[in-house]
Amino acid sequence: MDDLDFEDYLLNVPYPKPDVYGSLSMPVYNAAAYEFKSASDMEAAFCGKTTDHTYSRISNPTVHYFEERVKQITGAFNVTALNSGMAAVSNVFMSIAYNGANIVTSPHLFGNTYSFFANTLRTFGVEVRFCDLTSEKEILENIDENTCGIFLEIITNPQMEVADLSVISELAHEKNIPLIADTTLVSFSVFKAGSFGIDVEVVSSTKYISGGATSIGGLIVDYATFDWTKNKSLNELAKVHKNYAFNYKLRKEIHRNFGAYMNPGTAHLQTIGLETLHLRYERQSRTCLELAKRLQKLKSIESVNYPGLPGNPFYEVSCRQFGENPGAMLTFGLASKDACFQFLDNLKMIRRATNLFDNKSLAIHPASTIYGNFSQVQREAMDISDKTIRLSVGLESADSLFEDIRQALELH
Repeated sequence: MDDLDFEDYLLNVPYPKPDVYGSLSMPVYNAAAYEFKSASDMEAAFCGKTTDHTYSRISNPTVHYFEERVKQITGAFNVTALNSGMAAVSNVFMSIAYNGANIVTSPHLFGNTYSFFANTLRTFGVEVRFCDLTSEKEILENIDENTCGIFLEIITNPQMEVADLSVISELAHEKNIPLIADTTLVSFSVFKAGSFGIDVEVVSSTKYISGGATSIGGLIVDYATFDWTKNKSLNELAKVHKNYAFNYKLRKEIHRNFGAYMNPGTAHLQTIGLETLHLRYERQSRTCLELAKRLQKLKSIESVNYPGLPGNPFYEVSCRQFGENPGAMLTFGLASKDACFQFLDNLKMIRRATNLFDNKSLAIHPASTIYGNFSQVQREAMDISDKTIRLSVGLESADSLFEDIRQALELH
């Protein structure tokens, strides 16, 4: 069974233990604690000598099965499921950062990720250096012996920038720095993070994986490819646990102490969503590309930004990394903020809402919402324009979506 397709392999990941009733879906174990046959069995479980569950803030059978399915399809060493994408980002850096460390990243980040780096980590004595990650020269100018990680979004939201992962990973590893990437915008089924030198992957499973915006969740996918003796926070652990030191720190300390583990109901919904991930991704990303091509022909749209469009500055690197259809999000520019608001108010089918990759298409004006609490100076530094509409493409037809956009523009 080594030649199975993505869906074939995914659908046949066995349960850790057979279900007593033969259920085809992993049951939802809404339990806080678990009973043991003896005190010695309890001691062994609590001390990590067995894989038995002790308390659902630490591990849970339903969540573990979801983690195991993601682990199998990504080829990762370990997967940790948390209660949001932001929990995934924060748990990673609380595991590897330290007072005096610095992180090199781009200013082109999702709003809360930017805020976490610029504001939250600073109070813990961690410096964040924002630079152009498409410039090898700028990266080299910003890293030093205290750089604990390079972080990027593989397609930035909403700027749609695509950095060359092979170049960055080679540079990072030459300097003994782990590469951490948010891969939310492209499905596991077409993008293999480990193949591009990404050491730790973070994903908002709220998006494609949840299966139509059913639940909030996040994933940390650890490939155990980095030598953590090179990290000042983990080097002592790495002497014992080698490349598994990050996972040890995360699972034995950080995720337990921060209490952000995924709940079993969410894991159940996202396990089901995982089963149709590739089917939905294929449909949504194909529609997105078709829609991007049509929108380029509308006179009232000043620009269309989608890396899958020939002529886009990131087209070639995007094709190398993600194939012909790089996700189901695009942006386009109108004449002004007022024009954007009028357009949104005129939509009939596309929903005015945040989130990405719901089964329904969603439109939002990022500058006044996601980045609404940032100053104008900050928004300019992050390339957030008042003239930009972000569109998350759902499962509707390209014809219906195009017609809704066309009529909304004509009503200006």
